[in-house]
Amino acid sequence: MSSVVAERPGQVRKVRRRLTGLWFTVPFLLVFVFVFIAPLAYTIWLSLFQTKLIGGTSFVGADNFVAVFQDPKFWEGLGRVSLFLLVQVPVMLAMALVAALVIDSARLHGIRFFRIAMFLPYAVPSVAAVLMWGFMYGERFGLVGNLNGWLGTDFSVLSQQWLLVGIGNIVTWSFMGYNMLILYSSLKAISPELYEAAALDGAGQLRIVRNIKLPAVQGSIVVAVIFSIIGSFQLFNEPNIMQKLVPNLISTYYTPNMYAYNLSFTGQQVNYAAALAIIMGVVTAVIAYVVQLRGNREALK
Repeated sequence: MSSVVAERPGQVRKVRRRLTGLWFTVPFLLVFVFVFIAPLAYTIWLSLFQTKLIGGTSFVGADNFVAVFQDPKFWEGLGRVSLFLLVQVPVMLAMALVAALVIDSARLHGIRFFRIAMFLPYAVPSVAAVLMWGFMYGERFGLVGNLNGWLGTDFSVLSQQWLLVGIGNIVTWSFMGYNMLILYSSLKAISPELYEAAALDGAGQLRIVRNIKLPAVQGSIVVAVIFSIIGSFQLFNEPNIMQKLVPNLISTYYTPNMYAYNLSFTGQQVNYAAALAIIMGVVTAVIAYVVQLRGNREALK
């Protein structure tokens, strides 16, 4: 009888500790529900209905999703951001990696200045960045126009052929420093003892980079790739702002995000836009998850 009485206070203390821990998570859970779960659930709910001028709102099930997959405008925008992802992301991350390795080499004078200078474009609002580069891309009044005047050429960034490249340049300029800082942080976490051991073995700088630094930043590269994939599929600000400069080249469905935005706020097709947004969210999540699994497997080898 006494042993049972002795066990009860212990069990009560365990329950209290668990409840105390749960109460600490309540603020986060409330915020998480209101800013993530509730909007997501509402978006899914909207995607299951269709509003018509005649007949009002009616439940259509998966009809909106089927219509999105049959929409050539959706596939055109998805193909464009996929091409953007395949070209811009490797270029940006390669430049960020080189910059991080150069700064970490300790052979560059003014390391703090270059580190801040490379990261500074990330602090510039995307609207200001697009307006600045849009001015430089101008054929008559900008930097490109002046270069054409001096060289006697007629090159134009604001053309169907080079427009996506110009947008990629803006995104690279804005986010290269951000990714560089992620990779540089991993390089600074490498133990100095590894460098000392490599020096004793007579390893040169290229061998140190290949055998020590690159394996150390592999996890950070995976994180940077995932962030870049998400950013590429969410491409919106740059083409949406540049549309004012070249309205004939950037359509309302230039990217899936632009398409969903214009459908919702201009075309009043909220239900169809919700279905499109859910599909893009699933596509982005699946690709990011595959990249993460691939990166984890490479890191374990």
